[in-house]
Parts: sequence; structure tokens; C-alpha cells
Amino acid sequence: MIGRITGRLAEKNPPQILVDVNGIGYELEVPMSTFYGLPATGQSVTLSTHLAVREDGHFLYGFASEDERAAFRQLLKVAGIGARTALAVLSGLSVNDLAQAIALQESGRLVKIPGIGKKTAERLLLELRDKLAKALPAASGRVTADLAGNDRSDITNALLALGYNEKEALGAVKLLPEGVGVSDGIRQALKGLSKA
Repeated sequence: MIGRITGRLAEKNPPQILVDVNGIGYELEVPMSTFYGLPATGQSVTLSTHLAVREDGHFLYGFASEDERAAFRQLLKVAGIGARTALAVLSGLSVNDLAQAIALQESGRLVKIPGIGKKTAERLLLELRDKLAKALPAASGRVTADLAGNDRSDITNALLALGYNEKEALGAVKLLPEGVGVSDGIRQALKGLSKA
């Protein structure tokens, strides 16, 4: 298996690139998030890779980070998601945004990606809910930190203790204004949840 490739970036034709490694040109497909971060043609580049062997050929996919490759591999494990769709997801959302959408169960963010319909988005949310956090502990940690400062964490924990599930609690806390105190935040979150 080819796990990483280092060479000279010979061509850039989105979403494909050609990397010259000692005279051998490797064609790779990359998500647009990786493509936009590539150096100029002729410069040296190192990418994490995923090799897919199928009936119709061998396909090499390149990623700027290990997190992107791990997210791509998790997406491929979802029924009905192929490499093109997985690349589209990573082109439309950063790994952190994907992890956040999964944590908050926000299908609306996924539906905005070309080729992802409502049913596919719901399947992604369902199947990746626990798996993505395990595959991307660093991204999940950043999502948790982003979603919950100290006060927000206290508010979330209070809502969980009151019997709301994690999706409801995180969704309610996300709607709170910045800098809200714990008691005011709990009160406002409960008011919002009672309207839902």
C-alpha cells in the first residue's frame, strides 16, 4: 500500500494532480481543501495517500493531513458513499467542520455539498456519529473546545442532567449569545428547547 508520497508537483488539473517521484509520475485525486494548499508547479510536495484497488483500476488519493485521510476513509465505510462523494464532502467542508456537523447532527451543512441529498446526509450523520470522533480524536477535541467554553460546558452538562440528549443540548447551547453566564444560559436554553 502507498501511504505517503513525496516528489515534485508536475501538474495541477483539479481535482487531479501529477507528482513526479524520481521520474515516475503518480496521478492523484485530491479534495479541493488539499488542492488550494498545494505549492506552485515544480515545487516539492508531500501528501498522505489512500490507494483504492478496484476492478476498473488502481486509484490514488492524496491529502494534505492525516486527519483528512482518516475522514476520507471513514466516509468510504458509509454505505453508498464512494470516493468521488467522499472527496466532494472534504472539498465542501473542512475536517473540523465535518466533525462539528456530525457532533451536532446538522444535516443542513451536508446537504449544501453538491451530490449530497437529504437521505445521504442523514445516513452520514447516523453512521459517522461515533466513528468519526474515534478516528479523529484531535478534530473532535477541537470541536468540543469550540462548542463548549467553561460556561458553555456547564450549561451543556446541566441540560444533559435535566434529561435532554446531547444533540438537543449542544444545539440549544450553540444558539446562545457569546459571553452568557451559566444561570442565564440555562434559562435561555430551556426556553428555546420548550419552543422546539
